[in-house]
Amino acid sequence: MSQIIITGATGMVGKGVLLACLKDPFIKKITLISRKSVGIEDPKISEILLEDFSNLLSIEQHIDTIDACFHCMGVSSIGMSESEYTLKTLRYTQLLSDLCYQLNPNSTFCYVSGTGTDETEQGRQMWARVKGKTENYIRYKGFYQVLLFRPGMILPEDQIQSSTAWYNTIYKLLKPFYPLFKRMKNVTTTSRIGNAMINALKSPQNQVVYLKNKAINASAK
Repeated sequence: MSQIIITGATGMVGKGVLLACLKDPFIKKITLISRKSVGIEDPKISEILLEDFSNLLSIEQHIDTIDACFHCMGVSSIGMSESEYTLKTLRYTQLLSDLCYQLNPNSTFCYVSGTGTDETEQGRQMWARVKGKTENYIRYKGFYQVLLFRPGMILPEDQIQSSTAWYNTIYKLLKPFYPLFKRMKNVTTTSRIGNAMINALKSPQNQVVYLKNKAINASAK
């Protein structure tokens, strides 16, 4: 039985991960950290509302211990300066990983990054460099197990919607083709991401793993 933290549960991926965790009896307690309530009442859920993620360490007293953190929170780099994107991507993740490591250095940390992330930190694309720095910070933090998710195409399930309006328009157009897409190894879903995270807790391994869509789907089974 596991106690976990989930961030970004009001977003498409985070909500899919949350719903997967609610369905699985292996997950005992879920602490949600977000700016606004996810709007789901369940005995497993404890919500911590935090307007400014820079103040993350102020909530430490409200978390007893954890077995894992499923970090699904993310922002688009569109229209952002590199300094602002670095704050909301790298710095916030550093604060979160520091807190989780302090709570339990033998825990698992799962981070949803994205296809194209640049772990060399030297590429031309700003977002990819920042994501690479973020992954590398988690990778070398010292957690017992680290899973770095780099999904490409993700299909929302369970009536989940993206927080980006034009994404929802695309998903609506593609919905008739979902059965076909779901059979493709290089397309994943919100529930598969959640199940892959949960399965990693059920069979933990002392390693760092990068997972693109094909590996996510295999791990979710």
